[in-house]
Order: sequence, then structure tokens, then C-alpha cells
Amino acid sequence: MQKPAIPKGTRDFSQVEMARRNYIFNTIRDVFALYGFAQIETPAMELMSTLMGKYGEEGDKLLFRIQNSGEKAGEAPEKGLRYDLTVPFARYVVQHRDTIQFPFKRYQIQPVWRADRPQKGRYREFYQCDVDVVGTNSLLAEVELIQIVEEVYRRLGIRVSLHLNNRKVLAGIAEVIGAPEKMVDITVAIDKLDKIGIDKVNEELLERGLTPEAVQALQPILHLSGSNAEKLSSLRTILADSEIGMRGVEELAEVFELLAAVDCQLSVELDLCLARGLNYYTGAIFEVKALDVQMGSITGGGRYDNLTGIFGMPDVSGVGISFGADRIYDVLTELDLYPAELQSTTQLLFACFGADELRFAAKCATTLRKQGLRVEVYPEAVKMKRQMAYADAKHIPYVAIIGSNELAEQKVMLKNMLTGEQRLVGVEGLMSTEFN
Repeated sequence: MQKPAIPKGTRDFSQVEMARRNYIFNTIRDVFALYGFAQIETPAMELMSTLMGKYGEEGDKLLFRIQNSGEKAGEAPEKGLRYDLTVPFARYVVQHRDTIQFPFKRYQIQPVWRADRPQKGRYREFYQCDVDVVGTNSLLAEVELIQIVEEVYRRLGIRVSLHLNNRKVLAGIAEVIGAPEKMVDITVAIDKLDKIGIDKVNEELLERGLTPEAVQALQPILHLSGSNAEKLSSLRTILADSEIGMRGVEELAEVFELLAAVDCQLSVELDLCLARGLNYYTGAIFEVKALDVQMGSITGGGRYDNLTGIFGMPDVSGVGISFGADRIYDVLTELDLYPAELQSTTQLLFACFGADELRFAAKCATTLRKQGLRVEVYPEAVKMKRQMAYADAKHIPYVAIIGSNELAEQKVMLKNMLTGEQRLVGVEGLMSTEFN
């Protein structure tokens, strides 16, 4: 007999877990709406030509290819499962450009797939909650995304810090150390700094063709310390001869000024070691980490100036961030931050001693559901102990017990499962009861 199993890096979710996940999704969705973002969806599968070459050499290796798409071999383009929601979004914008209004503000909450090695906080199938705006160069967009991060995690009760950098600064650094053509190699390597340490990063830089002199020149830049203002001041000196680098510095300075203007209370740190290895980023890049749990990035993103250009629509700037719902789930679970009421989806259970009582319960339940109450009727007249155990297991706060005496009076014995208090009430009394 085959033993039931699921692929590594995927998970089943119970009723309790789904209630918790929906709490995360609904919290994020509500904050997105505050800033004028509307929801779209794109297919799970995309053409491989859409996906390939957008994520850097490391990302391209993690694409899931679809071996059988229901068509004869050679008759249709190769397909794959989406790696993220940003590239499909860029494809969507170009494909629907005649029907959307720019700046175009959208969000998506959908699963993505990566052929990665499963480990804590890293899955092969996971949900992303993306919010992006395209069609504007305004740095106010970056600031509003940071405000969204602040509000989402305030509502969830998770203490976080946001790390901020700019790919133009990284390009400028590559210039001043004499390796402008190695900008991608530099970003791919230093993006691993937290995972493998500075010595391994330096080894990888040498393996990628940087000279020992260039690697040595990079060290003091990666170790810049001080306040954000002090780091910006140092960068203005270091990157004085790099036009693109100075543009990045001024963009960072403007973002910090705007954050001060809107009184952002989130901890935002200029982090020159933040690179985010995806090739499509061209400006600001973000990464968010939980302060009280050992976990990788739980939110990340950045600006991409020409992602739509690869689909035939050049010069459309966009910026966005992605909330990693599965990692957020793990953080909330480890910190035990879920609201207690999430354990209960049903507000009232009818428990009955016989068939006649069951019919009366079904009639009462129908009336209450029309009033918006979440009601269940235990479907069998089994022993009351079993029906009560069901209510306990599902954390149902109230049980309406119906026996022959209650049926004769067309009433129920309403029991508060938390306090044990019981009282005899009619249907009108049930309708006026505050179920919590």
C-alpha cells in the first residue's frame, strides 16, 4: 500500500492554519487598499521565454519546467511555473497596456514555485503578497511602500527593521574599484554576505574574475558604519567620480528626507551590503527582517526601470515589494502572536438529543445564519459528551443544547463553553446574544 506523502518543500494546512494564513492575507490586503492598490491575478504557468533571463544565473537555475502541458512535443512553446509575481506582472502590463491607467497600482496574493533546497523558512511552493506601481519615477512610491511595510507589521505585532540600498550606488562602487563590468558578479556575491560571511564572499569575488586589488578596495565600503546621514556623507566622497553612483546617493537622500516628512517610525537602515541578486533591479532595493526571530528576509523588493522593455514597452519605471506570507506565518507562530479568536470560526453549535430536536435545531440555525451568525448543527443525535468534545476541539464558544424539555418550550439551553454558565433562551434570545 502506498504511503501518503507530499513533495519536500510543500505543506498541507489545517483549518486552524488556514484561519491564521487568512489573517495574514487579510491584514496585508487591507493595508494595500489604504494606498489605492487593486488586485489582479496571473496564471500559475508562464512561457519559459517570459521567465528565463530575468532572475540572474542563480534564479534561472531554480525555475520549475513543465514537462507535459497537454500538447505534442515541439508543437507549443516551453512552459514553467512562475518564480515570482513581478515578471508576470510586467508581462501583464505590456499585454494590457491599452486598458490600464498609469500610474498603475496593483497587488497580487498568489503562490510561486522555486526548485530550491528546502530548509527552515525556505519552501518550494509558497505565497507572495506583491504590491507594485508602474508608470512613475517619483520616489514617493518608494516611501509609500516603506509606509505599507510599517503598517502591515504594526498590525501583525512583529518588530522589524528595513534595510535599504540602491543599485545605482552598487554600480558606482563597481566603477570606483575599477570593475564596472563586474557589477552583476559583485551583487551576486555580496548578496550572500549574511549567509556565508565576508571571507567566503571575497573568495567568490576572486573566482568571478575580480582582481585582488578590486576586492581589497571593496572592503572599506562594505564595512562603512555610522548613521544613515554619515554613510551618505561618506558615499558622496567615495563616489564623487561616478555619475551613476552619485545619482543613487541622491535618490537615497531624498527617500530619507521624505520618510522624515511623513514621520515614519520604522527602523530604516542604509545597508551597503544589501544587493538583492535579481538582475532587473535598477534603483532602490529593500529587505525586511524580523527582530525577534532568526529568519531570513520576510519582505523584499525594489525599483526596476525597464522590466517591461523586454516585452516591447521600454522606459516604464516600476517599484514594488513582496511580503513572504509563509515566513511571516512562521514568525507569528514562533512568537505566538495570533489573535485568540482565530481558533474559532463557528460561533454557536446546536447539540441535540433526538431527531425531533435535530429538526428544530436546523430551523433555528437557518434563522440565525440569515442574521450573519456562524452556526453549526451537530448532524447526529449521539451522546452529549461526544458533541461537547466536538465543540471543545473546534474552540466553539457557545453550545445550544436541545432536549425534550427545551423542544416542548421551543427554547434551547445556551451554554458558555468558557465559563460553564447556562441559561434557557428562545430563538429571539439567541438573536440578541453577543457571541464572541
